[in-house]
This record gives sequence, C-alpha cells and structure tokens, in this order.
Amino acid sequence: MSSNPLSIDGKVIIVTGGGKGIGRVYCQEFAKAGAKVVAADIDHDANEDTVAAIRGAGGEAITATTDVSDDEKTVEMARKAVEAFGRIDGLVNNASLMSVLERRDWKEIPNDEWDRVMDVNLRGIFSCCKAVFPQMKAQGGGKIVNISSGRFWNGTPNRLHYSTSKAGVIGLTRSLAREVGIDNINVNAITPGFTLSDTQISSSGEYAKNNAPPSDRCIQRHQYPEDLAGAVMFLLSQGSDFISGQTLNVDGGQFMH
Repeated sequence: MSSNPLSIDGKVIIVTGGGKGIGRVYCQEFAKAGAKVVAADIDHDANEDTVAAIRGAGGEAITATTDVSDDEKTVEMARKAVEAFGRIDGLVNNASLMSVLERRDWKEIPNDEWDRVMDVNLRGIFSCCKAVFPQMKAQGGGKIVNISSGRFWNGTPNRLHYSTSKAGVIGLTRSLAREVGIDNINVNAITPGFTLSDTQISSSGEYAKNNAPPSDRCIQRHQYPEDLAGAVMFLLSQGSDFISGQTLNVDGGQFMH
C-alpha cells in the first residue's frame, strides 16, 4: 500500500455496473492506480471483457456477475471479493437504469417500469451496502461511494422515475452515513453531469455526439467518464477519511451548491 493519502494502491474495490459505460472506465482507472477490482455487472460477457482488458494491462481484477436488485447475488458478490482478495475496502454503487429508458411524459410511465428503476437504482444500492457491511465492519472500516446524478439538482423532465431514484440516493447516502460512521465506514455520493460514455452515445445517437456542451457549464467542453474517476478515487482514498454524508457535484461547474 502507498503512503500517499490520496492513493488507492492495493485497495480492494467493488464497482457495480462495472462491465460497460462509466462503470468500465471506473474499473480500468482504479486498476491503473493499483487497486484490486471486482467488476460486478449483470452482463456476464461485459464483465469478462472489462476484466480481460484490466489483466491485459497488468492489473488485478475478477468478475462477479451481479443483479443488484437480487439480495442473494449481492451477497455472492461480496463473498467473491473476500474470497479473492481477503477484504473489501471500497464499494462504488454505479449500477443504474437510465440509457435504456424511453423518454416520456411522467403520466405515461408504466408502473412496472417505475418499480424496476427503483429496484435497481435505489434498492440495489441498499442491497449492495448490506452485502459489504459485515466485512467492512469486521476489518475496521471502508468507503462507500454512491453514484447519483446531476438530474437531482435541476429536476430534468421526461425520466421522472430516474430523477426520483437519484434523489433517493442522496437521502440514502446521508442517512446511512449517520448509521455506519460508528463502524468507521464513510458513505458519500457524487452527482455527475451529462457524460459521454459509450452507452450514453449509443442510446442518445447523434444528439450525444454532436450537441454542444451545456452553455451554463463553467468548463466549456463535453464531460467524459475519466472526468469522474478522480473524484471517486478521492472518496475511496485515505484523504477522505473525515468526509461522510456528502455529495460532490462533478459537472464542470454547471450547478453550484
């Protein structure tokens, strides 16, 4: 392990939704920084691709095919991490339903779609936190980083269920931080701005590739997954040991709080 308080070298980090999109970039960037990564995605083949890329670059990683809305699967995810690496230093709750959701008026959202979004985006975080908690408590602490969304700040229309779920992530983060601080577990969140990941581009088509960055963004360029990785690594590092229950906005200065 590094003596640098901002290092994640040697830390064991689970990334849900780690098979593709932003999650895959998290896995790769963490591995480059020396972390031992558990790619936990519902898509087995995507998981395998992520881990193969990490190992091909000389990093350490394993797969854990995981449906975060299934408690048995999240417990198995935590078990695999401990079996492979002996501990769990960090959990990044990144798995989410968004790009696959049709944009539509709130009155037209089917109840079953609403429930599925809540199952993955909110209850999935709850399930993953429960799964890693026993190990984190036993080893004397850990870091949990929940991925919310910039939609929380401005109430973006046409995906009401998604925005609502991401607002819930902030409440969960704050309340859980109050309950697990006694166990030396930090719980924080980030709110990314509109990010040009491969999954976002594929779902948004030409809009994502050709539209200009938001005009109210201080840093006038597009946002990419790599722009998020450093903020998450900080919240996983020793440098954030006295930070908990907070939400870090990472959007190039579009929203200020």
